[in-house]
Amino acid sequence: MSTTPRPKSHRTELTGWGLTAPTAADVVHAVHPSIVDDAMAAALAQADHPGPRSANRGIVARGLGRSYGDAAQNAGGIVVDATWLDGIHDIDLETGRITVGGGVSLQSLMERFVPLGWFVPVTPGTRLVTVGGAIAADIHGKNHHVDGSFCSHVTSMTLVTPTGPHVLSAHSDPDLFWATAGGMGLTGVVTEATLQMVPVETSYMLVDTERAVDLDDVMDKMLHGDDDYRYSVAWIDCQSTGSRLGRSVLTRGDHARLEDLPARLRSNPDKATAFVPRQLARVPLTPPSGLLNPLTVAAFNEMWFRKAPTRQLAKPHHMTGFFHPLDGVGDWNRLYGPKGFLQYQFVVPDAEGETVRRIIERLTEVKLASFLAVLKRFGPGDPGHLSFPMPGWTLALDLPVGYPTLDTLLDDLDAWVLEAGGKIYLAKDSRLAPETFRAMYPRVDEFSTVKRRVDPDGVLQSDLGRRLGLCGPGAP
Repeated sequence: MSTTPRPKSHRTELTGWGLTAPTAADVVHAVHPSIVDDAMAAALAQADHPGPRSANRGIVARGLGRSYGDAAQNAGGIVVDATWLDGIHDIDLETGRITVGGGVSLQSLMERFVPLGWFVPVTPGTRLVTVGGAIAADIHGKNHHVDGSFCSHVTSMTLVTPTGPHVLSAHSDPDLFWATAGGMGLTGVVTEATLQMVPVETSYMLVDTERAVDLDDVMDKMLHGDDDYRYSVAWIDCQSTGSRLGRSVLTRGDHARLEDLPARLRSNPDKATAFVPRQLARVPLTPPSGLLNPLTVAAFNEMWFRKAPTRQLAKPHHMTGFFHPLDGVGDWNRLYGPKGFLQYQFVVPDAEGETVRRIIERLTEVKLASFLAVLKRFGPGDPGHLSFPMPGWTLALDLPVGYPTLDTLLDDLDAWVLEAGGKIYLAKDSRLAPETFRAMYPRVDEFSTVKRRVDPDGVLQSDLGRRLGLCGPGAP
């Protein structure tokens, strides 16, 4: 029996951002990359232990906990808190290439480098994501149709695996690199990464906003106008019916130059380039279930639609409001009550836009209140075995867990998405069936082959990985 010392840890109950399915794990704070090595060695020693198989629960990394489901949980095993790996190791301000710890957040990168003329290449709807988490989920943003997803801008990374550390790129070890891109942390722990940032002149966006009267209208506007913008997203009202089904607010834009800004900002370059995120409010308590119901969500949707201009061009918006409006409300995930919520995000090919309509119609029929519904278009995907984006339409929906037949409803939606040749985003998922997952991700066997190369004993595990059958031969 191995005597490899286990790093200091504390047993903690963890959930995803949706606050569902809590499980307890031994959390290790990776205050130095060597702690990651120690934790990996301890997990490997446990896997070699001749005791009961159920005790070998492995290891997974965790960032800021913004995956909605169970991707960064590991019931009974080790969870490495990677947020301590937040150093800035190297920066070339001429080219915008930076090397950072895997635990540094996108918010930190924006705060530090936007004033110096560089923005992150891809950001999702929250800036509270670590670089390691961005790689593990291969995150996408409003610019996917132009710039692709996050890992297309990663030039190299250091990945700690049970077989040792690997310094890899898409050229030096493409199989392991692209298995890690979207691999949900199941190929190892990213301790360092080199990224290519995007040049900007200011911390503002020039934004065009317009209403769309229904789903056909917004999809037509996106099909025939998105290529003129770097960033595009549509908020969809999933409560409206009839001739207003899918009415939307479409917001598109690009980075503002200093000359594009009003005089009060042009005359103060420090203010024009500052990135200082502010929390405008906080949800101090978890309210009772039912606060977000068809009546309250319908009222919000009506207000949000009417508040939007019918058509407004080239309006300066600060980056924080354009990219991350919900980050201005602390702990907003509590609004769904003690049972929590899930986010259901799918993508279907360009030719299957009718599936988007079908799903929105189903939600309105059953009066399921989605507080947030966001429609985007994807461009070509990258080579990641489990990466989510593919050319087509993606719709993200926040849904309360308390709805009585939610599981049955989502199983039906899964079947429609699968029939259309689409798939579900693993970073948002908390309930997909393994057989449906395998059908949606036909390269899963290729992924598993690469994973076995660096994890032959199945040490890299998570609740999501076990649920979907991704944890390998050593997993219980």
